[in-house]
Amino acid sequence: MTGAVPAAGCESRPMATGPGVAGRPVLKERGQREVFCGLTGIIWLHRRIQDAFFLVVGSRTCAHLLQSAAGVMIFAEPRFATAVMEEKDLAGLADAQDEIDRVVGRLLARRPDIRLLFLVGSCPSEVIKLDLAKAAQRLDSRLKADGVRVLSYSGSGIETTFTQGEDACLAAMVPELPAEAPAAAPSLLVAAALPDIVEDQFLRLFADLGIGPVAFLPPRRAAALPAVGPNTRVLLAQPFLGETAAALERRGAQILEAPFPFGAEGTTQWLHAAARAFGVDEMHFRSVTAPGRERANRAVARYREKLQGKRIFFMPDSQLEIPLARFLARECGMVPVEVGTPYLHQRFHGPDLALLPEDARISEGQDVERQLDRVRAARPDLTVCGLGLANPLEAEGLATKWSIELVFSPVHGFDQAGDLAELFARPLNRRERLARLDPPAGVEEVAACS
Repeated sequence: MTGAVPAAGCESRPMATGPGVAGRPVLKERGQREVFCGLTGIIWLHRRIQDAFFLVVGSRTCAHLLQSAAGVMIFAEPRFATAVMEEKDLAGLADAQDEIDRVVGRLLARRPDIRLLFLVGSCPSEVIKLDLAKAAQRLDSRLKADGVRVLSYSGSGIETTFTQGEDACLAAMVPELPAEAPAAAPSLLVAAALPDIVEDQFLRLFADLGIGPVAFLPPRRAAALPAVGPNTRVLLAQPFLGETAAALERRGAQILEAPFPFGAEGTTQWLHAAARAFGVDEMHFRSVTAPGRERANRAVARYREKLQGKRIFFMPDSQLEIPLARFLARECGMVPVEVGTPYLHQRFHGPDLALLPEDARISEGQDVERQLDRVRAARPDLTVCGLGLANPLEAEGLATKWSIELVFSPVHGFDQAGDLAELFARPLNRRERLARLDPPAGVEEVAACS
């Protein structure tokens, strides 16, 4: 889904002073942008919260998007659906709140296993006019006695980027988190919808470091909402959780700032932020993390020769661009030509931004035509972009990487570092294989005559 705003040109100016970003010039662009719909976040969120259900209030286009993104087969019964706005709804002939109640009643009768129901708003104007928050409050008060909680958030494609769907979902959960007990011991909360395998790896590392108790937001089960309060220390595992972080801080939690856990370096520094907050001995920290760091370095080394010296251009799409560029530059030897991000959060991006090469152009926002002009002028070895731009650039002879795959795939932590590097080596390998298939000039004519 593409959202467009009137072109307004761009400007280059130093950012305001902040940790790790003071004085660094940032190209600020405001113009037409390519935005993948925020509803996409449901695809990984519904896999994460095992007894939750996501009911999208939207159009048939919303339903088709979710079906396509999830690859749902005809006999599958996923934990998401779309309450489609019909003609009578659009004409105002039906009471929207009554319709929502009716759909939810049918859903819960069919799926009694649901314990957390999200009403998810989309971008049609008729949906924007609906007060889904009010509907969620009404249904929540009615269904709470049956063990079902109802929350709402917006997954609209008008948002800055598709990953903000996850941010909006987690931020909606924060007010429902129980308060920590009086005089509670310090606890660690990791915020991000991580794959189970990554969560298990982090839990083992935190246990070996002696850090605990540790909880994750979102939890795997709706009933396991973690307590939060002034003694809660929070590690963000994704750079696009600005609203979630703000909501947690309003509950008194303290955000620990660090590079994000991509690759050996990022994962080590991310864990180190928690270790410092919990008073872990430095020598103990090094001994616990050394094996994982060594495994990550060996895994990445297999792809370093392929990636070393290759020039890479990031179009703004997911807000993962800055920490990924840091990983590729420092651990894989790639050369970031431009690192674009939909929104540059000075506080959370600062630690990664400080580690980027000084000559890498940093851009915030998008004017897609101007950025495409810079891609064509630079002719990078690899361009990371959304699906809507990838095919046209491939047709022009440029290798591309779908940015959405970097959100779908397990890429955090020591044991996924090699997989992360391979995701960038793969399109380069494909391009080389295709080039070998192209016969030299004149070969076809000779073959035809023989």
